[in-house]
Amino acid sequence: MKNDNERIDELIKEVLTKEEAKFYDELEEQNLVGKLGGIYKSKLGWLVVIMNILQVVILGLFIYCIVQFFQSFDADATHELIYWASAGILCVFLMGMIKQFVWMQMNKNDILRELKRLELQISALSGKIN
Repeated sequence: MKNDNERIDELIKEVLTKEEAKFYDELEEQNLVGKLGGIYKSKLGWLVVIMNILQVVILGLFIYCIVQFFQSFDADATHELIYWASAGILCVFLMGMIKQFVWMQMNKNDILRELKRLELQISALSGKIN
């Protein structure tokens, strides 16, 4: 299977100009660090920066909730334990939602990259047929 993909890539590169071949090579699949860097360069990069700052603030709030939760054991007040545990769980949910947003942005960038590769492959193959 991999040899078939390599042969298709070679056929496509034969048809493409040098600039198009260079662009095609840039569309290769990225590793996780490259994907994370890509979301900061996208149109919503500013929002991702704000979300990461918010993530750190919520993490600090979560740590504060944990400390307050364990200090409430001495007071023997169930109401306070429930309050701080609920606040901590809310912080965990918020952090999960922010991480989900970032992963969805990475997925969107992957899909866009694959669509660009497909467009380039179709244009190259149609050029070879003509």
